[in-house]
Amino acid sequence: MMMNDAKRVEIIIEAPMETRLTDALDEAGVTGYTILPVMGGSGRSGRWSREGQVSRAGGMIAIICIIRPERLDEMLEAAFAVVERHIGVVTVSDCSVLRAERF
Repeated sequence: MMMNDAKRVEIIIEAPMETRLTDALDEAGVTGYTILPVMGGSGRSGRWSREGQVSRAGGMIAIICIIRPERLDEMLEAAFAVVERHIGVVTVSDCSVLRAERF
């Protein structure tokens, strides 16, 4: 089966920033992404969890997208414009996909 090179970008950011980030990705021409709740974790400020939170205001989400390598810089510029002023992590890794025409 023919595999094609792609980039997997994961952005973890505060839940209230979801719309601002997805709007920025849409404007940058990103045509697909998946949004997942983040249940908890640990970082510079120590451990945290969504447990017991009444609203999503204190929570985090993960936005995952797979894009073509030549689109990476434009996508990261759009994402960073939102993430730079908020709590968040952006990671990029290499991946392979079937049906490259969908990305």
